[in-house]
Amino acid sequence: MSVEIKSSINPQTYPSTLSRKKFFTRRDLAGYLFSAPLLIGIAVFSIYPMIGAFILSFKKSSKSFEGNWTGLSNYKYVLTDSLFWKSIYNTFYMGILSVFFGVTFSFILASLIHNISKSKWRNFFKGVYFLPNVVSLVATSILFTFLFNPGEEGLLNYVLGLVGIEPIGWFTDPKYARFSIVLMTLWGMLGYNTIIFIAALTSVPKDLYEAAEVDGANWLKKWFYITVPYLRPIIIFMVIIGTINAMKRFTDVWLIGGTAGNPAGSLMTAVLYIYRNGFLSSQMGIATAASYILFFFILVLTIVLMFTNKKSNLD
Repeated sequence: MSVEIKSSINPQTYPSTLSRKKFFTRRDLAGYLFSAPLLIGIAVFSIYPMIGAFILSFKKSSKSFEGNWTGLSNYKYVLTDSLFWKSIYNTFYMGILSVFFGVTFSFILASLIHNISKSKWRNFFKGVYFLPNVVSLVATSILFTFLFNPGEEGLLNYVLGLVGIEPIGWFTDPKYARFSIVLMTLWGMLGYNTIIFIAALTSVPKDLYEAAEVDGANWLKKWFYITVPYLRPIIIFMVIIGTINAMKRFTDVWLIGGTAGNPAGSLMTAVLYIYRNGFLSSQMGIATAASYILFFFILVLTIVLMFTNKKSNLD
């Protein structure tokens, strides 16, 4: 005995459940029309320049897309230029330290602020630590040139002089210049990262902490075995965003070290190298080739970080 079961779904009422949806239908016309200005802007100001820059990287050009085709010569020049690799080293040096200290300190600070019992004090510290993020990077660079003045009139050197330490050339000595940039970056990014982590900490279920307290765990064990693992995706996200921003460092080192990345090229970053070749030396082909090499480095780092996060989640 066979039983025939008829579907109660009307194909005219639910066409998307029974047939493949077309890419463009009359019902979607309004959505495409409203999205058109944004899509056109992305195509004109993002996609087209990226394609044009990629083509330009294979040409010897100074001003426009016009130029003689040179193949991979621009890439060979960049990859064999010692100044480029020095800029990559400086970028990684300042970037790794900035991301490590920035994410670590902001996560610890967010945990401390989150555990404050009174809400008015929590809001007070949120505002205090977020305030540097409101200040522009240009103003921050000017401020730190006064704080890190190499002479005794510099505020930090004055404080060090009170304990008998000789003045340090924070931005004038190659040994300290890169780390000084890291300190300045840490001051600027601490507030933003802290606010993000505070918002993430509110999502941690309180039941986990209560269960850990029943098992006799103190606050340190709860922080290491509950808070840190639960917020691991947020931490990886902040590391990825911080890494991308660190690889694009330009404004602060340009304001402090100039186009030469002084002192002694210790502040020469990859983007500053691109700027020098593109706008000072009028070698747009070399500049665009260096841009795509930098893009490759950022892409590889991002993929590695995302794969690490995915693997840790599977484990």
